[in-house]
Amino acid sequence: MPCLLLLVVVLFPRVILVLLFLLSTYLQRAYHNLVVLLIGFLFLPLTTLVYAWMINNRMPLEGVNLIVLLVAVILDLGGLGGGEWHRRRRS
Repeated sequence: MPCLLLLVVVLFPRVILVLLFLLSTYLQRAYHNLVVLLIGFLFLPLTTLVYAWMINNRMPLEGVNLIVLLVAVILDLGGLGGGEWHRRRRS
């Protein structure tokens, strides 16, 4: 069951962000500025979730946790640039 939940979070991070924002104070504890949360929602939703998870669990942003955060950034950026790679490949 936890693997299924993780799969839903990775596949639909924006849906999870909206649900967390509307139904809990999880994101408000990590992000005190709504503009930063909105920018994270638009451009890096998985990174926004990982950072909120780390802040709420009082994990230090160093070592392995920093690697986890960087992997989330790479996954987010890969999703943004993947369409361009496929478009160039077709032509």
